[in-house]
Amino acid sequence: MKFTCFTILLMLFHQVSDSNDLMLTYKEEPIASVNRSEFIAPIVGEPFLDEQRYDDFVEKLDKEIYQAPQNAIIGENDEIVPGKVGYKLHREKLKELFYSYFLNDESSTIEVPILKVYPKVDNELLATIRTQRISRYITHFNSNKEERSHNISLAAEAINNYVVFPGETFSFNEVVGKRTEDKGYKRAPEIVKGEVTEGVGGGICQISSTLFNAVDRAGVQIVHRLSHSKSVPYVPQGRDATVSWYGSDFKFKNNYNQPLLIRAKAVRGQVIIDVYSSDLLEYTPRKVPNPSWKR
Repeated sequence: MKFTCFTILLMLFHQVSDSNDLMLTYKEEPIASVNRSEFIAPIVGEPFLDEQRYDDFVEKLDKEIYQAPQNAIIGENDEIVPGKVGYKLHREKLKELFYSYFLNDESSTIEVPILKVYPKVDNELLATIRTQRISRYITHFNSNKEERSHNISLAAEAINNYVVFPGETFSFNEVVGKRTEDKGYKRAPEIVKGEVTEGVGGGICQISSTLFNAVDRAGVQIVHRLSHSKSVPYVPQGRDATVSWYGSDFKFKNNYNQPLLIRAKAVRGQVIIDVYSSDLLEYTPRKVPNPSWKR
């Protein structure tokens, strides 16, 4: 594990070991060394733990330890790629160990206690909710427009394999995140206040619009959607969903009793979005007009 300046600073601060230092290790490797005196509250009499300093220390330590779990996904060959367990600091256990050190005025070594963090979507769940396709919507784009096509592909990857659990609300902006050059998005044409201009991430509204029609066809509850101020060529008029990081968002709620799996891809000038769920799901599809395509 690569540790940041937090670990380095703590280790440098205690190059010469004190008689009552506390050494913290993770996977049997030293990651921090602290001294009891740093955590004593300025109160006359018996030593008391400075809770604020301890909490700040634990927050930084948790950031060093934390490893996010990874959900199971469906791979390029339609196989299930297993999820991975994550880890976080076991705060309650650490506090017990730290108090024992703090009250015993002697040196000690603690192997940092951790808790497993299990992925929300595991292999079994994914295998269950990939069985029934309840909706599909396809739109077209000009793949010769490289920057726009690139942005479309990035946004499709961002929502691909996303699972919306019963009662949850899907937010396009939250799932896709801010569209920046650091994330690989390029400048491409987009519609702003009825005018075509260039902006980072131009073209991703085709993903949000295709998704809107796919989930609407699946019969879910549309929570928030706005159309562009100008018609777009890839969906029928009034069937688009504009999105911008500081403005419009597209949101829908899973009003069914089974999770919904979104499968999205941009390939050979097509955006293809499918919605899957369990065979147990009983749903009422909506009639949605077929997509249009104008070059």
